[in-house]
Amino acid sequence: MPDDARILDAVRAALRSEAAIDIGNHPLALELADEHTLIMDGELASVAGKKLALERAAAVEGIDGIVDRIRIVPAQRMGDGAIRDELRAALLQEPAFAAFAIRETAKGRTELVRDPPQQNGLIEYRVVDGVVTLNGEVPGLGHKRLAGVLAWWIPGSRDVVNGIAEVPPEEDNDGEVADAVRLALEKDVFVNAGQIRVSARNSVVTLDGLVPTEAEKDMAERDAWYVFGVDGVVNRLGVRP
Repeated sequence: MPDDARILDAVRAALRSEAAIDIGNHPLALELADEHTLIMDGELASVAGKKLALERAAAVEGIDGIVDRIRIVPAQRMGDGAIRDELRAALLQEPAFAAFAIRETAKGRTELVRDPPQQNGLIEYRVVDGVVTLNGEVPGLGHKRLAGVLAWWIPGSRDVVNGIAEVPPEEDNDGEVADAVRLALEKDVFVNAGQIRVSARNSVVTLDGLVPTEAEKDMAERDAWYVFGVDGVVNRLGVRP
């Protein structure tokens, strides 16, 4: 069997081994480009599936890089303009961003949405075919992660590319990841964060505690997956009405 075919077969086997990817119902197109760069294209059901698909594929011997073209099936189909409107409102209403300048790019034009007198950061965004791209500079990783979660919460988002830089650069750690997940849970009006304990090890987050419904358990897990830098989620939440 040619080497490329062997590698692609190994990738497909790795994707099939992870139930959260659900490759049977959401097949991905796979292609090997020059120098064993894998191109992954398609639409998966969840952020968890996307992150795990990228992780499993990257672990296959012979893969030297990945071009990520995976999108997520949105909770609601929305036009780019509607997604921009919701993202703009979310960024402007977030108290942690009150001192940040906000810039929006649409149809090749960039407009200043907010320019505070004492600017402490900048968030720029654009939306193309349901994909939100974030750029700019913020004073900490927590701000970067919060902006990404707000973008994922928009029901029409198909992907979030978070290119925001923290200035000065911060060294990431599990404590930062766990804090960001706690903050996301606290800001989610559909989750009672006070009943949930969050820990992280090697970028894998564990959720412990009690919630009243299976729906809230699932929402808490999704919130954790939305956080930039989370590579895995162990959901140990119990359900007690």
